[in-house]
Amino acid sequence: MKILVTGSSGHLGEALCRTLKKKQIGCIGIDIKEGPYTTQIGSITDPSFVNQVVENIDYVVHTATLHKPHIVTHSKQDFIDTNITGTLNLLEAAKRKGVKGCIFTSTTSTFGDQLRPTKGEPAVWVTEDLTPIPKNIYGVTKLAAEDLCQLYVRNHQLPCLILKTSRFFSEADDNKQLRETYEDLNIKANEYLHRRVDIEDVVSAHLLAIEKVVDLGFQKYIISATSPFTKKDLLNLHTDATKVVSSIYPEFETLYKRKGWKMLPQIGRVYVNAKARNELGWQPKYDFQHILNCLEKDQDYRSALTLELGIKGYHTTKFEESPYPVIEKK
Repeated sequence: MKILVTGSSGHLGEALCRTLKKKQIGCIGIDIKEGPYTTQIGSITDPSFVNQVVENIDYVVHTATLHKPHIVTHSKQDFIDTNITGTLNLLEAAKRKGVKGCIFTSTTSTFGDQLRPTKGEPAVWVTEDLTPIPKNIYGVTKLAAEDLCQLYVRNHQLPCLILKTSRFFSEADDNKQLRETYEDLNIKANEYLHRRVDIEDVVSAHLLAIEKVVDLGFQKYIISATSPFTKKDLLNLHTDATKVVSSIYPEFETLYKRKGWKMLPQIGRVYVNAKARNELGWQPKYDFQHILNCLEKDQDYRSALTLELGIKGYHTTKFEESPYPVIEKK
C-alpha cells in the first residue's frame, strides 16, 4: 500500500507521515515548504506536479490547505486556488490514475454562523446534519472542496471520506481576551469538552478512514474529542457551564483550583463525534476525563505526538498583538 499525504510539512500532514513511517506503510509527503517528512516540494495548484506524484498511489490523504490564520495575509483568490483548485487537481489525478480512495481533511469551521447562539438560546448541538453557513473565505472554500469530493464519488465512483476536524493546533489562541484571562493549557483543556481533539486521535481517525473508504464510498465525519454532554445540557451550558461540568465531574473544581485554572462561564456549541465512532470504529483516547486524570497525577495531558510536533506557526512573520492577524481585509 502506498499513500500520498499532502501538506506533509504541516501539523497533521507531518503527524500522519510520522505515524505511517512507524507502521512501515509506504507514503509520499508533498508540500510547498520543506519538512522532515516532505519527500517532494511542489504545489497542489500545479496540475502537472499533482499528476506526477499521484502515479502508483493507492490512497490520497489531502490535508494541505490555507487555514483561518491566512485570511488576512492571503487573498481570497489564494484560498480558491489552494483549497478548491488544488483539491480538484488531486481528484482529477486520482480518477485518472486509478487511486482506490481519497480522504479529505476538512474543518468544523464550515458550520460558521451556525455555531453562535444568541443570549437565551441553548448551545448548538453540532452533528454532520447541521447545515453549514460559512462566515469567511476559509469556510466557503473548504465547503466547496467537500462538494467537489462528493461530485467525484457520484460521477466518477472515486470513494472519498470527509473528516471535519475540530481544533488540534498547539499555537496560542487568537482571541486576546481569552489569552489574557486563561493559561494556554487551561484554554485547551476546556475546549476538550466541546471543540478540540488531540492530533494523535485525528491521525487514528484518518488511518481508519483509509481502511474503510472503499466500502463507505462517501460520508462526512466530525472528528472531535468525545463530549460528555447530552442535548439536555445545552440550555444550561450556555448560561452556567461550570455548574454543568461540576454535575458530571464533581472532582473538576478541586483539580482546577489546585492548578489555578478556570472553566469557561458559557459554552455555545458541542461537537458530536458519534457517527465517526459508530461507522469508522474510531475510539479517541483524549477527552476531558483524561485531562482530569492527568491533573490528578500532575502530568501533561497532551499526547507524545502533540509534544513531538510542537508549535509550527502559520507564518514566517511574527505579529505583536496576536499569534496571527484576525481581521479580514475588505
